[in-house]
Amino acid sequence: MTKVDIFSGFLGAGKTTLIKKLIAEAYEEKDIVLIENEFGEIGVDTGFLRDTGVQINEMVAGCICCTLVGDFGNALNDVIEKYNPSRILIEPSGVGKLSDVIIAVQELHNDKIELGGFTTVVDAKRYKQYLRNFGEFYKNQVENASSIFLSHQGSMSEEGLEECRKTLEEMNPTANIVTTDWDQISGKKLLEIMESEKTLGAEIEKLREEALNHDHDDDDEEGELCPCGCGHRHHGHSADEVFEEIGTTTANKFSADELEDILDTLDECGEILRSKGIVENVDGGWLEFDYVPGEGEVRETEAEATGMIVVIGTSLKKDKLGELFRMEFE
Repeated sequence: MTKVDIFSGFLGAGKTTLIKKLIAEAYEEKDIVLIENEFGEIGVDTGFLRDTGVQINEMVAGCICCTLVGDFGNALNDVIEKYNPSRILIEPSGVGKLSDVIIAVQELHNDKIELGGFTTVVDAKRYKQYLRNFGEFYKNQVENASSIFLSHQGSMSEEGLEECRKTLEEMNPTANIVTTDWDQISGKKLLEIMESEKTLGAEIEKLREEALNHDHDDDDEEGELCPCGCGHRHHGHSADEVFEEIGTTTANKFSADELEDILDTLDECGEILRSKGIVENVDGGWLEFDYVPGEGEVRETEAEATGMIVVIGTSLKKDKLGELFRMEFE
């Protein structure tokens, strides 16, 4: 079985840089084939990638978005028959539609192919300009991605990076969005992100279960009154009926002292039963925090794709929580 990963992104966003990092640090397969399709007559990235040992199969007859049905499909089948690779990396032209590439692979009906991740690289500095000037193509690349990796974000302000993240999340709420500089994350971690589903929802479910179990541990034999106001005991209620939650990703940075102050203030924001998060440290590196009633902890941790904050409880004061985390919670 050949796994197919597709890398999309506007011209100059950094697709080739990402692919080279993954080849060097993440892909364990030795029999990888890279299919490039440049807009124009010359595949300009071939020399840059040749020293990785990856087989290059160029199609330079035209833009991928207009040669999918013919050349692209035949070329992909030929590659599979000739090389029988474990993985194929497809780097289409920066002005191609990601949905067209996905459909073209699906329509091959080749039982030797397994679709992997659809990764779009977004130039964080220029996303507004590209969105304004190339709306149809640009939106297509963002909306159809399973993962979105930001590039050229190093010199951006925290506010600018967070605005970019929120815009992309509105366009594609199910994608993993990587706001962290790639130099801080190993290629293996990036590949893990590409091949995983969005983890925020899973983290919320996990914390809700922990909060529910913690709440039941404190019940008397008959169970305490349910905080939802129904007048019944907790037992038999689902977590959805009992708890509210706030879960969000963020590019905001915090210091360890700031997080400790936030945890000390959480009990003023409602009946907080569980909170957890991982955020970038303003002083460098990353921080993880945990909170249960009356006890909070902040510790250093490894870099993540982007920051994440989860708060579980009842009668949550979202305005107050928004002030603490410098975000707007709905």
